Amino acid sequence: MLIIGMTGGIGSGKSEALKIFESLNIKVIDLDKISKEIT
Repeated sequence: MLIIGMTGGIGSGKSEALKIFESLNIKVIDLDKISKEIT
């Protein structure tokens, strides 16, 4: 199993990269989305 962490500033394309991974049926965990749900 390969685990990749992605970081970057605002507007750097992290969410777009996640959308591409999801479209390729790659499992993603969006911690930004999770943090917004719990706060």
